[in-house]
Amino acid sequence: MDYDPTRPKWTQIADVIRARIADGTYPPRQLISEVRMEQEFGVARVTIRKVTAALREEGLIVTTPGMGSFVTERRPGA
Repeated sequence: MDYDPTRPKWTQIADVIRARIADGTYPPRQLISEVRMEQEFGVARVTIRKVTAALREEGLIVTTPGMGSFVTERRPGA
């Protein structure tokens, strides 16, 4: 991925994940692996943690300790 140097990497990665959730690439209950994101985007775990925190805050994912982060069920009209 080519990063825009004027924006934080985590916001750019969050945009990609958000789009994948919206278009169904990541369906409800899909595991969002921090390790895979680290590898795919070539960034540190702390960067990925910012991504998951933002997506959790938006209600797009839910994190279960010991299990991981999963795409939430879509709400009607959402």
